[in-house]
Amino acid sequence: MEKNTHVNVLTAGIIHFQYAEQICNEMEASARARGTGIARRSPEYIIEKMIEGKAVIALTPDGTWVGFCYIETWSHGSYVANSGLIVSPDFRKHGVAGKIKDAIFQLSRTKYPDAKIFGLTTGLAVMKINSDLGYEPVTYSELTQDEEFWKGCRSCVNYEILLSKEKKNCLCTAMLFDPVDKLSTEEQQHVRKKSHLYERLLRLKQRLLLKKNNSELINKPADGLIHR
Repeated sequence: MEKNTHVNVLTAGIIHFQYAEQICNEMEASARARGTGIARRSPEYIIEKMIEGKAVIALTPDGTWVGFCYIETWSHGSYVANSGLIVSPDFRKHGVAGKIKDAIFQLSRTKYPDAKIFGLTTGLAVMKINSDLGYEPVTYSELTQDEEFWKGCRSCVNYEILLSKEKKNCLCTAMLFDPVDKLSTEEQQHVRKKSHLYERLLRLKQRLLLKKNNSELINKPADGLIHR
C-alpha cells in the first residue's frame, strides 16, 4: 500500500505550531539541495500562516509530519501563489505532493474564488500536478507585477538571470490558473462586463477626487496672508 494512503492533509491551525521549526528546516535543506528556492522563512512566518488559515499540513495518523504548503496573496488579493510546498524525504515519490497541492489549491479557491492562482517552478513533477489542476503555461507578463513577490526570488541562484531578462523570463516555467477561463463564454462576458464597469467607476471616482483636491488647493489661503 502506498504511503500516501496513510497521510491526512488538512488546514493547519493552532495545534500544528509545534511543526513550524521542522518545516522551516526542511524547506531550507531542500532549497539548498536544489540550488533554487524561495526566501528563507522563519517559524514565526509559518505560524502566522497557520493562524490565518492559509496553510495545509500533511500528517500520518500518529502525528508524524509529512508535508506543508501555504498561501500568499499579491496585488491586493488579485493573485494567489501556493508557496513553500515541501514533503518530508521519507514520504517523497509516493504522491503526497499531489495531495498537498490539491488541498492548498482548493483552499485558495475557497478563500479567493476570483483570484488568479500562479506559480513558478523548474520541477517537471510540479508542472504535471499544476497542469492536472487546470494551470496553463504563461509568460511572466501575465503574473503579478508586485515587487514584493519578485523579492522572494533573491535567494535563488538564477536571480541574476531574472534581472538580466528584466523579469520577463528565467529558467522557471510560469503557470497560471485563471478562474474566468474556466467559465462558460456567457459567464466570461458577464464577469468581464462587471470588471470593465468597475474600472470605469474607479476612473470616474479618481477624476472627481482629483478635481476636488485641485479646487481645495486653489481656494486654500496662502500662509501669512489675511483674507477678508
